[in-house]
Amino acid sequence: MDLWVREARLFKYGSGTGTNFSKIRGKQEKLSGGGTSSGLMSFLEVLDKGAGATKSGGTTRRAAKMVCLDIDHPEVVDFINWKVKEEKKAGILIQHGGFTSDFNGEAYHTVSGQNSNNSVRISDEFMEAYLKGEKWNTRFRTTDEVCETYEARSLMRQIAEAAWNCADPGVQFDTIINDWHTSANTDRIYASNPCSEYMFLNDSACNLASLNLMKFVDEAGNFQVEDFRQAVRTFIIAQEIAVDFASYPTKVIAQNSHDYRPLGLGYANLGTLLMTSGIPYDSPKALAIAGAITALMTGHAYQVSSEIAQVTGPFPGFEKNRDPMLRVMRKHRNAAYEIDSSLCPLELLTAAREAWDKAVTSGEQYGYRNAQSTVLAPTGTIGLLMDCDTTGVEPEFSLVKWKKLAGGGHFKIINQSVPQALRRLGYGDDQVKEIQNYILEKGTIEGAPGLKDEHLPIFDCANRCGDGVRFIDPMGHVRMMAAAQPFISGAISKTINMPGDTTVEDVEKLYVESWKLGLKAVALYRDGSKHSQPLNVGTSEKQSEKAEGISENSRGVRETLPAKRHGFTVETSVTGHKIFLRTGEYGDGQLGEIFIDMYKEGAAYRSLLNCFAIAVSIGLQYGVPLEKFVNSFTFTRFEPQGTTDHPNIKICTSILDYIFRILGMEYLGRTDFVHLKPESLEARDKQEIVVKQEPKSVGAAAAKPSKTNMSEHLAELMGDAPLCDLCGHVTVRNGACYKCINCGNSMGCS
Repeated sequence: MDLWVREARLFKYGSGTGTNFSKIRGKQEKLSGGGTSSGLMSFLEVLDKGAGATKSGGTTRRAAKMVCLDIDHPEVVDFINWKVKEEKKAGILIQHGGFTSDFNGEAYHTVSGQNSNNSVRISDEFMEAYLKGEKWNTRFRTTDEVCETYEARSLMRQIAEAAWNCADPGVQFDTIINDWHTSANTDRIYASNPCSEYMFLNDSACNLASLNLMKFVDEAGNFQVEDFRQAVRTFIIAQEIAVDFASYPTKVIAQNSHDYRPLGLGYANLGTLLMTSGIPYDSPKALAIAGAITALMTGHAYQVSSEIAQVTGPFPGFEKNRDPMLRVMRKHRNAAYEIDSSLCPLELLTAAREAWDKAVTSGEQYGYRNAQSTVLAPTGTIGLLMDCDTTGVEPEFSLVKWKKLAGGGHFKIINQSVPQALRRLGYGDDQVKEIQNYILEKGTIEGAPGLKDEHLPIFDCANRCGDGVRFIDPMGHVRMMAAAQPFISGAISKTINMPGDTTVEDVEKLYVESWKLGLKAVALYRDGSKHSQPLNVGTSEKQSEKAEGISENSRGVRETLPAKRHGFTVETSVTGHKIFLRTGEYGDGQLGEIFIDMYKEGAAYRSLLNCFAIAVSIGLQYGVPLEKFVNSFTFTRFEPQGTTDHPNIKICTSILDYIFRILGMEYLGRTDFVHLKPESLEARDKQEIVVKQEPKSVGAAAAKPSKTNMSEHLAELMGDAPLCDLCGHVTVRNGACYKCINCGNSMGCS
């Protein structure tokens, strides 16, 4: 229980924690005084609530927390399925209880496990049992006796199914992590920080910094090796100085930080660098360049660390760990010589290899000032401040961004890396402008006029863009991580994006291949796998009839409404302007009238809205199909406009746009302009879902959506992500968290 106190101190000042709970007895184990233990899960639930009660850094963000458990723990099956069960509970509360789907709302606040990222620690021994189809034993913590026996493949399948359902748990490969451990003679590595990039001794801390790779690319597109080397030197020296000037939440963490002095230098904007260089993200050349840049960064970092040690002496724990540290340094150096020289600029690769040669030689003589030097962090907030289009090692998320306007609303802008890449590929200004206009209209570069087919892979993104069908295969993310991992002291914080039609088998294969490629940790997210939308629209046979938009009225003949009639009232707010929409229905459920009220907007504006509602109502009663009104008034643009608090319609371009999106969804069953589709309409739209499951190949014959508009692209961009709770802009998945691509705010772990 002391852990809760220590975590609270860390959360208070904005830091995250990671803990391995494998020493806690399982619920199957006996107590010395009789009875059985309350078990691991009961304590995890208590600590989860504690994390949720602390606002990280004193802001609205929830605490960041990693929970790890070894694969041989007696309660590992319950741990694997913990979040799956909690997600089901949240879904029931949202679907049948009427609670909001906001991750900060009552439904998710009620269930447990929402303040942590969960990871299962997997050993090579388990993976060998998995490959051979052998059994696996869980063991009591107190006696080491066998608790239960499972099929290893059954456990891995359960991990994959859980991750497929709710993105947790991730996996951490314990044997690989400790094989690259520079201070193994002190103790093992048991856990990581919340985003899995910092892995080191218990009760230690790391200060992070990242470099924008695009700042080292000249006008001709060449990577400036010497400038990058000097930047690495400056940052390592600065971070080393910061170790002694930093404050620490506990005495033990402070002592270990001074004894081992771990640093966390990294980079961002790799995806932009590759795109502007005309190199597809998932290509052998991209992997070689990423490996060489990472090798140069870490190799030179350790070289500088050894130079500091020559003056000040190595870190106090070095002599005890001389052998394991030098062994790991040589492993890094050997990996640098395995990079394919035919795929990488010679100057870059030569510099990387020289850096490691010097780092090893100097370390053998003087030791190192820092036990660790580099990690690859998510760089969400600082990436925005550094003007990065892409974060960490991530590829482009989308070719089009949405810019929030000061007066409300959004407009589309194209990522600046796209025109830069087109010009370097030899396209003229007129061609670039024409392609840009096409991207802004369609949301994708596929089919752009004058674009050569062989250039399409360069512009592939983590997700399908607009009408396009291409995206980076999930294994492409894994291969990129594998290219950088041999040159990182810690690990890599990265989300492997997987489309909604991914299977459990795909997830299982990805985890296994990640182990084979030598990754230390893997986290993934399948689009649409979270219960984050309200499911409150009923299905009926009349919906399909209403969807036709055809009235039974004869032209020019009014059909009067019954004196007592049903309908609904919707209350919402559009950028602070309160709106009430009321409807009246015929006996068969068809819409017959509407009322619009904005009582704070002044007499003239309010009167115009009332008159407009009366005009629409008369039109409906005289037989004008509702679909005609919906098609005419959606996407009309005037103030007030912007974000709303409606569960399905998150952004509107005007009050009328909002009103007729609501009516189209409720009475016509239309979801083409809805940002979060109600689940009850999904069965009717199965054919549309099939369209979205098209192959990546451009040459494959596949139908495309017939419409392209702002809300469709926004819905594609958002998936099931919530809007930012600070600025209302679109957020994107970042590990188990959401980050805002407009203001940089992190929504915390979900």
